[in-house]
Amino acid sequence: MEIWDFPIIRLSQITITPLDLLEIVLILLIARGLIWILTNVLFHKIFVRNRIDKGRQIALLQLIKYVVYTFTFLICLQSLGISLSLLLAGSAALLVGIGLGLQQTFNDLFSGIILLGEGTVEVDDVLEIDGMVGRVVGIGLRTSKMVTRDGIDLIVPNSKLVTSKVINWSHFQSSARFQVNVGVSYSEDINLVQKLLLGAANGHPGVMDSPPPTVMFKEFGSSSLDFILHFYSKDFWDIEYIKSDLRKKIIHSFRENGVVIPFPQRDVWNRTEEQSAKK
Repeated sequence: MEIWDFPIIRLSQITITPLDLLEIVLILLIARGLIWILTNVLFHKIFVRNRIDKGRQIALLQLIKYVVYTFTFLICLQSLGISLSLLLAGSAALLVGIGLGLQQTFNDLFSGIILLGEGTVEVDDVLEIDGMVGRVVGIGLRTSKMVTRDGIDLIVPNSKLVTSKVINWSHFQSSARFQVNVGVSYSEDINLVQKLLLGAANGHPGVMDSPPPTVMFKEFGSSSLDFILHFYSKDFWDIEYIKSDLRKKIIHSFRENGVVIPFPQRDVWNRTEEQSAKK
C-alpha cells in the first residue's frame, strides 16, 4: 500500500487518504486563484470600461466569491466520496427542522442576494433607519455594516434593509431639501423675520445657492408665529451640524435686531379655600 492510499480517517463507508486531502487542497487553491483572476484581471477591466460605481463593484465581487466557494465546497464533498443525493435524502427531516429554526437567517441571506443584485443599497450610501443615520461600509450576504456619525459600528440584518422603511440620502440624487423651524413673538415684523432667516442661510458653505433658500409662514402657534426655513444641501452626512450652525446664526441675528423668540406660556388658576366654601 502506497503512502498516498494509506487511510487516515474511516467513517462508515468513507475513507480519507492523503491523496484525498491533497485533492481538496488543490481544489481550494484553484478556487482561490479563480477568484483572484476574476477580481484583479477580468472584472476590474470591465468595471473601468463600463464606469460601474465602487459600491456595485464590491457587491458583485462579494456575490461571485459566495458562488465560487459554494461550488468549491460541493466539489470537495464529492471528491471525498460523499454522495450529495444520499446526504440530502438522509438528512431531509433534519434540514426541515433547521430551516424552521433558521427562518430569519435564510430571510437575511436571500435579502442579501437581493441587495447585491439590485444595488438599491450600496457601499458609502448614507442611510436613515429607525431614526439613526449611518454610512454603509460593507454589504455581506447576511448582514451589512454601518458606521454612525458618532463612529459606532452597526450590524444590520439585510432583511431590515429590504423590508423596512429605509431612507437612502445618497440614492439617485445629488441634493435634498431640509428645514429649520423657528417661532417668534406675535408683535414681530414678519417681513423682517423672513429677511433675517434668509440672511442666516445665504452664504453658508453647507447651503446650496440653487435652488435658493425659502421661508414659509407655517401657522399661528399657541404662543408664537411659526416659520420654516427651507434649504437644499448636498452634505447629508453633516446635515445636523449645518442645522446647528443655522440655528446659532438665527439666534445672533434675532438678538441684534431685537426679535424675540417666545417661550410657551400658560395661565394657571389656583382655587382658594374661600371660593370652595362659597360653592
